Amino acid sequence: MIHFHIVTLFPESIKPYLESSILGRAIEKKLIKISFYDPKKFAVGKHKRVDQRPYGGGPGMILEPTAVLKAAGKALKKMSEGNPWTKTSSKGYPRTTEVLFFATDGVVFNEVMAQKLSKKKNILLICGRYEGVDARVQKILRAKKISVGPYVLTGGELPAATIIDAVARFIPGVLGKAESLEASRVSSPEVYTRPEVLEWKKKKYRVPKVLLTGHHAKIDEWKTKRRQK
Repeated sequence: MIHFHIVTLFPESIKPYLESSILGRAIEKKLIKISFYDPKKFAVGKHKRVDQRPYGGGPGMILEPTAVLKAAGKALKKMSEGNPWTKTSSKGYPRTTEVLFFATDGVVFNEVMAQKLSKKKNILLICGRYEGVDARVQKILRAKKISVGPYVLTGGELPAATIIDAVARFIPGVLGKAESLEASRVSSPEVYTRPEVLEWKKKKYRVPKVLLTGHHAKIDEWKTKRRQK
């Protein structure tokens, strides 16, 4: 089982997605586990703020480091509870743990990375908001900087859900069939189902004839060509 630990100000923004459909069933089967850690519960100072203006000027607010680090610290402590002999890596946390920090200059997440992460026991995801998280959080946690694409989002929650979804697919038992993994079957970006002829606004749209032949070699050849386009 992989335990995903998410540090976020807004767990309600992704919780319904993570608890529904395939991921929801994976949680019920105890194939994955998801825990949330809200920095607001670890806020310090008189006004219990979690955001501050950036040094050096600039727009917006920055998540201050103390609350985020305390939230992450609780997650890391939970990982080693009940196992005092847990071996730690040079980064100071269990070797079976990966800590990810979302950043626009991070390594672009891909399928190979998802498969490697599926071998971990714990994955800690630090979700930023507003104009980001104080850079010292990533340095202190020695977290790996990750990006899910060449664009900017309003928070790290969607990237966290994306990574959990992609990683979970590689955990045995999460998908109905192992063949559902794209890399383990001949697939194409085009898929069809019934009806064979779809009539829409006085036009007819047919399923490609090769898919109706039952000739598996020709079908695989057709799918391979579609993948290469």
